[in-house]
Amino acid sequence: MSNHQKRLSVPNSWPIERKESTFTIKAGAGPHGEAGVPLVIILRDVLGYVDSVKEARYALNEGTVLVNGETSVDHRRPIGMFDILAFTKREEYYRVFPDEGGRLALTPVDADSASSRLGKIAGKRQVSGGAFQLQLHDGTNVRVEDGSEYGSNDSIVVDNESKEIVAHFAYEEGALVTAVAGSHAGEIGTLAEITVTPGSGPNTVRVETDDGEFETVEDYVVVIDENFTGDDDEAVTTTGDDE
Repeated sequence: MSNHQKRLSVPNSWPIERKESTFTIKAGAGPHGEAGVPLVIILRDVLGYVDSVKEARYALNEGTVLVNGETSVDHRRPIGMFDILAFTKREEYYRVFPDEGGRLALTPVDADSASSRLGKIAGKRQVSGGAFQLQLHDGTNVRVEDGSEYGSNDSIVVDNESKEIVAHFAYEEGALVTAVAGSHAGEIGTLAEITVTPGSGPNTVRVETDDGEFETVEDYVVVIDENFTGDDDEAVTTTGDDE
């Protein structure tokens, strides 16, 4: 199977230029499914730390690049929404966050903020022994003994080292949310109203922002902490277009 795919067919969230060349790297198996961006694209096209796949492999083999607290040596490792990237040798830390238009960008954070990551609960089920397994938006799972306080669309903050939940934000009216897809991607506001749609149609929400309000489908919003986007540094977007 080819390790390349056509740029024109990649998800809209990928931070690459589609018309600069025909092909780009295909993401490997892992979190985020088809929406996951290969780590090499972050290193090359977004940050400009390397100029080629060969250089990316060499840099990763040094063991100084961490994804959610774990060393990554796979240049095709999928990176997606809310992942934490740490470059220990440079002492640089980033959170993956959608900008306006839904394209993934890197928001600089400090070392303390990089010690944990946000996850949206996509599902919950009881496992053997009576504990519960929370499935997050990226396909990873978190095990808890009592799942009664957690519901779908809630958000949790998971410590990268212990894998324990350190914060929980309920999906409810009055919560602070950000849109991560659709025409309002990147906008932040207060969840003013949740409308349950009868039948198989998606629920909708109304979000109030500093500049007005917008409506979108429930799946497109994520509950966040008040301090979640409190970083003063500007997000990093695409910087290069080398194949």
